[in-house]
Amino acid sequence: MALSKALGLGRRKAVTLTLFGLVALLFCGGLGVIVRSASATEYQVKAVFLFNFAQFVEWPAEAFPDRDAPLIIGVLGQDPFGSYLDETVRGERVNSRQLVVQRYRRVEDVKNCHLLFISRSEGDHLEQIVNSLRYRRILTVSDADISAKSGVIIRFVTEQNKIKLRISIAAARAANLTISSKLLRLAEIVAPGKD
Repeated sequence: MALSKALGLGRRKAVTLTLFGLVALLFCGGLGVIVRSASATEYQVKAVFLFNFAQFVEWPAEAFPDRDAPLIIGVLGQDPFGSYLDETVRGERVNSRQLVVQRYRRVEDVKNCHLLFISRSEGDHLEQIVNSLRYRRILTVSDADISAKSGVIIRFVTEQNKIKLRISIAAARAANLTISSKLLRLAEIVAPGKD
């Protein structure tokens, strides 16, 4: 990490920058998977993915109370990210909107959120959670062991140390969200009820 010392960066920020580079390669190069590096944890990689999802999804104007409202990334249930998600989005903007991270214990607490990571701790209630958020302009993401019938829009699946994406276009349309073809090319598209 000589470069991080030369740039005056801490170890975590240097790892985050390295992950940004890996995910940028993923998004620009059309690779279908990303391999976890020895120096990055699974949730460091997933935090960078969440940041990138915010850049490749389009929310309708009515999803925001006003032109200057932030884009809110939420975590529902036990937070597996620690400080990584906060560090990843600190100072970042998407379409001139500041990114803000909020954490929720219950789905009833989710009032104004745009991208919601539903933790594995909520896996037993996932279908009910997604049903309660139906027709709200929220990109739902989870890594819980679930099937597509749960209605989650993007699912992380880890196979052979590779993080893959499964996207339900039907669920995205129901939430009135548009997912960029750049992101769709990287994912396996799942039909409703299939996984």
